Amino acid sequence: MIKLHDKFFKPYLKEEQILKAIEKMAAEIAKDYKDETPLFVGVLNGAFMFVADFLKAYQHPCEVSFVRLSSYQGLTSTGIVETLLDVPEEIEGKSVIILEDVVDTGRTLKQLVHLFSQTNAKEFKIATLFYKSDMYNGEYAIDYVGLEIPNNFIVGYGLDYKEQGRNLREVYQLNQADMINLVLFGKPGAGKGTQAEFLKEKYNLKHISTGDVFRYNIKNGTELGKLAKSYIDKGDLVPDEVTIDMLKDEVEQNPDAAGFIFDGFPRTDAQAEALDNFLESKDMKINATIALEADDDVLVARLLERGKSSGRSDDQDESKIRNRFDEYNQKTAPLKAYYEKQGKFHSINGTGEINEVTERLCAIIDKL
Repeated sequence: MIKLHDKFFKPYLKEEQILKAIEKMAAEIAKDYKDETPLFVGVLNGAFMFVADFLKAYQHPCEVSFVRLSSYQGLTSTGIVETLLDVPEEIEGKSVIILEDVVDTGRTLKQLVHLFSQTNAKEFKIATLFYKSDMYNGEYAIDYVGLEIPNNFIVGYGLDYKEQGRNLREVYQLNQADMINLVLFGKPGAGKGTQAEFLKEKYNLKHISTGDVFRYNIKNGTELGKLAKSYIDKGDLVPDEVTIDMLKDEVEQNPDAAGFIFDGFPRTDAQAEALDNFLESKDMKINATIALEADDDVLVARLLERGKSSGRSDDQDESKIRNRFDEYNQKTAPLKAYYEKQGKFHSINGTGEINEVTERLCAIIDKL
């Protein structure tokens, strides 16, 4: 095990395995291009080790150049990729083979295809050392693949975590056993959102609010957003599989999070089971579910006060508020039993000063 910044990583791929995969790629490409002089274009920063070892294995005439792209953390969900080092000049009539370190979501690949489609290259193909096929949903063919790997966060051999780990000769993957995944329960006004803000900072967690995820996808017209809206417009409930697919996207777009706080999901046994199955496929699990308990009268007063500034009609009518409480009680009771069977259900007093409630939550989390 090694530690980079605040995370632990365990050995995954040995140097010999990587070099063997590169030799195989070089042989495949040589079979197609040994009678001409291809231009290999490495993608910085991650592919620098890969390019160096690939060129050692490719014993035929060739040229080499680099491009550099940057995806900014925090904007991954928008797919914004900035070009820092543009395509090489004098590319006209040449066969270009892009050497990528890893292909996962396909966002960087899409930008690369856009860059080279504007040139007069004879043709261009994609070669990637690591390929996360389960995560890739792009429209472009991957022509040469070194190793197909699952969607685990990896470092080493040019790949980094917050710029550390690039110089490692072998590849390590994030030790998922150290991750903390929580489900927060609580009636409206119980303070789930407030507490989630403190917990995500303290434990480097990603807060996933189902309501926020729905609003983002619908507002930005994503495929899942359009699908969800089609049900909402007809007055139908959005199927569980659509909701879980949105949550999958959020998890996959945040591979460097130390865990996740699920807020507003699950709400039924079927959803809880779907969430368990998804996390298990990622070698993850829910570590604890925590309910913030508070007296109904206290919460009603809190919501009515919030309604004065929030503008939400359902925060300004006591009968509507109590109806929301009844709905919560009906839906949460089965979930409590579901997680109690797993030994993962906890409840705390959600009233008092914010920092007091935070301390109660941390007392549970620190024991996980």
